[in-house]
This record gives sequence, structure tokens and C-alpha cells, in this order.
Amino acid sequence: MLIEAETRLQEATLVRAAQGGDRVAFGTLYERYGRLIHGIILAHVHYHDAEDVMQDVFVKALEQLHNLREPAAFCGWLISIARRAAADHRRTRKAMLNPGRLLAGRTPPALEPFAILDVVKRLPESYRETLILRLVEGMTGPEIAARTGLTADSVRVNLCRGMKLLRACLGEQAKV
Repeated sequence: MLIEAETRLQEATLVRAAQGGDRVAFGTLYERYGRLIHGIILAHVHYHDAEDVMQDVFVKALEQLHNLREPAAFCGWLISIARRAAADHRRTRKAMLNPGRLLAGRTPPALEPFAILDVVKRLPESYRETLILRLVEGMTGPEIAARTGLTADSVRVNLCRGMKLLRACLGEQAKV
């Protein structure tokens, strides 16, 4: 509990410094939250677009940081910017390829990481985000809970149920 409070205090100090124009402090925030934001974005947009959208999120955060009244709310604020940016990207960007066509006549999706990622993206959002944060970004359950504000039990349930759904979907696709 003491470590968590100390971490929040350090984070609030970084946010205040970044609000004051300290680019190194903002860079540290970027390093701390980059994987989380990338994972959240990846749950919503194509893998090849995720880096660009992530860059847009941090640019917007830097531009709007002065509007953040409570430095302790930085993580949730940043997550909401990421989700909005991903939704905006999906709305404005037309799909160039139909993912179903990628799978036609090729090896089963269990052997294709991008095909698996496409299957994960069809899962309910709560499972999608936690699975991508765990499987792609390599975050632990407690890390996901701490960063997203979910309880450790919720993360554990989402990961368990999400993996069951993912296995079932992959099993169905392998039969096709």
C-alpha cells in the first residue's frame, strides 16, 4: 500500500512537471504508459495503424495536458484519449483488406499471429483489452489491474473468460 501511494505521488509530480513544460517528465510518462496505451489501441485498430494512433494520443495528451486538473487522474485521462482516438480512427479509416480474405486458402489461424489478433478484436471489449495487454504487451494481471483501475479479480476473470472465448473461436475457424 505504501509503495502504491509513493508511486502515485511520483506520478503526480511527473504530471505537474510536464504541465509546466518539462519534456523529460513527459517522456518518462510516455515510457511508463506506452505499452498500456499501445495495447488499448491495438484492441481497436489494425496492428499496422496502432503506432500512428499511439503517437497521436501522446501528441494530443501533450497539447491538452494543461487542462488536466487532477494529476492523479492522468492514467484514466490518457486511456480515455486512447479509446477516443481509436474510435475516431476506425470511423474515418476504411478497411483496405477484408480479414476473412486473408485467411482463405492459407494455413490455419492458430499459426498466424495477425489472424489471431483479428479474432481477439472480435471478442467483447473487456476481454479484448485485457487479453491484448497480457498476450501482446506482456503485462501481468496485477500490472493490468493497477494501470486500468480494474480489480485484480476482474482482470483474472476477464483473462480466463477471454482465453476460453479465444480458444473456442480459433477452434471454430480451424474447422472451416
